[in-house]
Amino acid sequence: MKKVWLSVPKQVDHEERRRHIAEALWRIIAKHGMEAVSLRDVAAEAGVSMGSVQHYFKTKDHMLEFALEFSSVQTGDRVRARLARELAGDPPPWAVLRACMVETLPIDEHTRTGRLVGIAYFIRALNEPSLRRIYLQGQPKLFNFFADMIRAAQERGVTAPGIDPDKESMLLWCIIDSLGSDILLDNSTPEEATATADYYLRRLFPGVPEDEWPPAGSISTPGSTPEPTNSTP
Repeated sequence: MKKVWLSVPKQVDHEERRRHIAEALWRIIAKHGMEAVSLRDVAAEAGVSMGSVQHYFKTKDHMLEFALEFSSVQTGDRVRARLARELAGDPPPWAVLRACMVETLPIDEHTRTGRLVGIAYFIRALNEPSLRRIYLQGQPKLFNFFADMIRAAQERGVTAPGIDPDKESMLLWCIIDSLGSDILLDNSTPEEATATADYYLRRLFPGVPEDEWPPAGSISTPGSTPEPTNSTP
């Protein structure tokens, strides 16, 4: 009997393709600004064909909207990865908040790119209803998450007396946002900015034992074992 060989089609992870294109878009925005973005340039940066980009994103606006929504997903992924890497078991709420802070501040090339892209998106969202809608939908979720973590810490009896979790969640974001701008302008180093945020967190959670915090300004998570550093120049 003659054998018939059937070729198996290559499995394509479409979501991964979209994310790859979104990351190429971010690199262009970080280097050249939002106005420099075109489907053709994004295709070149991503190393894919123009047709591949158009397959996933019919218009530039569609691509911009997806990349904005994906940015929050990626930040969440980084926070979870940091917690899983540095803390075993169920991390306490103050550790979660500090991990969110560290992964949001522009302390390395990746988070710096994310911060620059976020600023470009914010400016465009002022006059772009579709992007503004994404911002207005996402920000309350972030504030609610912060507030839930603060309430969880309240239940453990480690927060400062008389605090309002909802207002503290907004204040926490304002501190992170302002410190991020200072880092970009070289008005603060990442360590100085992180130390300032640590100062706020320690005031917010005075009941947390000191040995559960990393040294002020350390790019580590509370309770984690610091990674070894090479002091050789």
